[in-house]
Amino acid sequence: MVAQQILVIDEGTTSTRAMLFGADGKLHGSQQEEIQQYYPAPGLVEHDAAEIWDKTLRSCQKMIEQAGGAEKIAAIGITNQRETVVAWDKRTGEPLSKAIVWQDRRTATICDELKAKGLEPMVQAKTGLLLDPYFSGSKIGWMLKNWPEASAAGDNLAFGTIESYLIFRLTGGQHITDASNASRTMLMALDGTDWDDELLGLFDIPRKTLPDIVDCAGDLGKTSTSLFGAPIAICGSAGDQQAATIGQACLEVGQTKATFGTGAFILTNSGATPPVSSHRLLSTVLYQLNGKRVYALEGSVFVAGSLMQWLRDDVGLLKFAGESEDLARSVDDNGGVYLVPALSGLGAPYWQADATATISGLSFSTTKAHIVRAALEAMSYQCHDLKSAFLADGTDWESLRIDGGMVANDWLVQDLADILNIPVERPEFFETTALGAAMLASVGCGIHSSLSEAAVMISGLETCHATIEPSERKARLAGWKKAVQGVINH
Repeated sequence: MVAQQILVIDEGTTSTRAMLFGADGKLHGSQQEEIQQYYPAPGLVEHDAAEIWDKTLRSCQKMIEQAGGAEKIAAIGITNQRETVVAWDKRTGEPLSKAIVWQDRRTATICDELKAKGLEPMVQAKTGLLLDPYFSGSKIGWMLKNWPEASAAGDNLAFGTIESYLIFRLTGGQHITDASNASRTMLMALDGTDWDDELLGLFDIPRKTLPDIVDCAGDLGKTSTSLFGAPIAICGSAGDQQAATIGQACLEVGQTKATFGTGAFILTNSGATPPVSSHRLLSTVLYQLNGKRVYALEGSVFVAGSLMQWLRDDVGLLKFAGESEDLARSVDDNGGVYLVPALSGLGAPYWQADATATISGLSFSTTKAHIVRAALEAMSYQCHDLKSAFLADGTDWESLRIDGGMVANDWLVQDLADILNIPVERPEFFETTALGAAMLASVGCGIHSSLSEAAVMISGLETCHATIEPSERKARLAGWKKAVQGVINH
C-alpha cells in the first residue's frame, strides 16, 4: 500500500508541534511541546533555536512511531512563525546565538534611520512591506553588526527563518527557503526570483549567507536516514499565515481569512498580481507553485492570543485562557473600559513601533470582568481597523473565515460578527495552519494534483451573523478610536 499519511511540523511562537494527517484531512495524532520565551530587555524577544530543533525532532519521532514508521509517511509539510531569524554554522547546524523573534523591536532605530533617509517608498515598492523591526532583514543586519559569533563564522555562516533552519537540520545541510517566507524578509522583491542586491545592501547582508528561494510544494529535500530510520520527502513549506489562508480554502481572488494566534493576521487572496497598498497594509507571496506566484494583501496585528496569555501569566486576571469567555458574558457591556493591546507596539494600519499599551475608562465600578471583556473586544476593533484599510485599498470583505486558538471562544466569534457586520465563518477544525501545510505537502508528493483538489481535506464551516444595533456598534467604535488616538498621540 502506498503511504498516504502526511506529517506536519507546525512551529509556532510559543510551541512546536508534529501533527499526523490522512489524505482526507483527518487528524490522526498530535504531539506538542512548549517553547521557552526569552525577554532580555523591554522590546526584546528571543528563542533558543537548539531547543526548537530538539523539541521538533522529538515530537516528529513520536508521531512517526505512532504512524508505524517512516515508510508510512508520504511527505512532510512545514509551517512556521515567519519573521523569526536564526544564525547557524553550516558545518554543524548548531545555532550561533539566540534566534531573534518576529515580535522583537530592537531594530526600531535602524528602521527609523532608513525612513529618515526617505527609503521606505523604495522598500515598499519592491517588497510590499514597510520599514518595521517586524521583518527579518533588519534583524539579520543587526546580528552581523552586534553578535561577534555571527561575523566570526565567515564562510560557514548561514541565516534563515525557522523553516529554513529546520529543513537544514532535517536534511543534513540543504539551505533553502520557500517563496512565502522569503517574501517576509524585506530582502526579496515581490516580482523577483532571488534576493535583491539593493535590499541586501541596505542592511549589509552577504548573499552567500542566505538560502536558495524555492516553491512552496514539490521536492524540497529528504530527511537524513539517521533521524527517522528511513528518509522522508519534504514536500510542502509555507509561512504560518499563508498556510492558514490555504487551509481555509481562500483559493479565489477576494477570499479572506483571519488567524487569531499569538498575533492576529488577516490575508486576502489577490491573485497573480502583487497588490499595491496606499493604506499601510502589506503585500506578500501567498504561495509559489511551479515557479508561479499567487499574492495576498495582509494586515498584521501583533498582539492577540498573547494578550490573554499576559492577562493569565503576568497580571493574574485569568486562571486559564478559556475563562475569558465566562467573564465577558458576566457583564452587560465593557463599562466604558478600553484596552489598546500595544504590548509590542501597534501593527497595521498604524505601524507605531514605540506605542505602548493602555487601559482607559477605569472607575470604582470597573471589575476584572470589564477589563477582560475589553481585552476580547480589542480583537474585534483591531479587525475593524483593518477592514477599513482593506476597503480603502479597494478590497471589501464579503465574509471572514477565522481560525486559531482564540476562535474556540464563542463570545469572541459573535463579537467579531457584531463589530464587522459581515458573516464570520468558523471551521469545524480550527488548526487550519497545519492543514494548509498538509495540503501543500499532499500536492508536492502527488497525492492531490492541485490545491483546489486538496481542498477536499477541509471540513465544514459554521457561520455567525451580526445581532447588535448599528447605534451600539457606532458608539463602541467611537470609544475605541478615542482610546487608540490616546496611544498614538502619547
